[in-house]
Amino acid sequence: MDGSALWWVLGAIILATAIGAGWLLLRVVRARRALVDAGVPVRGRALFWAAVLYTVPPVDLLPDPVYVDDIGVLVLALRALHTAARNAARERPG
Repeated sequence: MDGSALWWVLGAIILATAIGAGWLLLRVVRARRALVDAGVPVRGRALFWAAVLYTVPPVDLLPDPVYVDDIGVLVLALRALHTAARNAARERPG
């Protein structure tokens, strides 16, 4: 593989991970709506903002072209948010 092909492959990997992180960020934003509708306490909403604030700024555990840590934070936030929304919906009378 010559040098230019390697750059194309590396660029494609970076683009795919960036798209994946963006898709997960969109899912977290949609999950926030479910939190508000379900009446989830402030702690759950704080988790949403923590995940967004970790994903958006350029300061990360790993350098920004590698979105593995961002994707991991977003996946964990999504799981926790959906669990909180389900629990809040069960506890809500009606």
